[in-house]
Amino acid sequence: MGRETKGLAWGTLGVLAFSLTLPATRAAVPDLGSVVVGLGRALVAALLAGMLLLALRERPPARRHWPALTVVVLGVVVGFPLFTALALRYVPAVHGAVVVGLLPAATAVMAVPRAGERPPRAFWLACFGGVVAVFVFAAAEGAGRPQVADLLLLAAVALGALSYAEGGRLARDLGGWRVICWALLLAAPFLAVPVALSIASRGLDAGPGAWLGFAYVSIVSMFLGFFAWYRGLALGGVARVGQVQLIQPVLTLGWGALLLGERVGTGAILASLLVVASAGLTRMSWKVRPFTPHVDQIELPASGI
Repeated sequence: MGRETKGLAWGTLGVLAFSLTLPATRAAVPDLGSVVVGLGRALVAALLAGMLLLALRERPPARRHWPALTVVVLGVVVGFPLFTALALRYVPAVHGAVVVGLLPAATAVMAVPRAGERPPRAFWLACFGGVVAVFVFAAAEGAGRPQVADLLLLAAVALGALSYAEGGRLARDLGGWRVICWALLLAAPFLAVPVALSIASRGLDAGPGAWLGFAYVSIVSMFLGFFAWYRGLALGGVARVGQVQLIQPVLTLGWGALLLGERVGTGAILASLLVVASAGLTRMSWKVRPFTPHVDQIELPASGI
């Protein structure tokens, strides 16, 4: 496979991992609270990241990389998980999936200034079609009325898009798995205090479903999923591979219905087909070869992780 095709394949694997994030968060938040679920997941993932970096004897990134890592921390380690966890206290995962469906378009916009990419006009038209499909999706699910939860989700989208673009650019130098590992270690000391205070206040009394959801968002959503996602962005281009995430609301709808019993109507199914179609159009509209990183910058360690 060419680098572009590999990038799309890795990106799709990342989206599959992320598609369960909102249902898993929704299952965990009522028992464990937004702070533990939104920020505590990063502490668990940071422990795994530290063990991996120590086992592979990785050296810290160069000083020039730390500002970009800080942006990744503010977005995918803190902002997106926390804001979505707060929002999902009040709305179902299906509602969250609708608004988070704007993330691919936002990522494409952020890729212009942060990753230096220049999508053609046809790409933007196809991207706009995806945004329209997301709003149709919202109408089909009755999620069109703005509320505080929607503002929290939009803030999550903005921060997530910025950190996707920054992390995808940085992954060209460090490799995707190093980006998320070092970002998690950078964030861990600052997250420990609010998580500890939350645990002291409400305890950790939760059912098996809540713990299973927390384990998923900690190990898969916050750690392993980003191995695939950032590698895909580095290989195939931030704006282009980011559009693969247009199918995430569709997948999340299915998981929400299957695991949480949330209702999915016929209108939502029809609207989801528009989302998938727009993802295909964005793929077809851009034929320019993306930035090509060096092989040793993007390959995962020999251990096969």
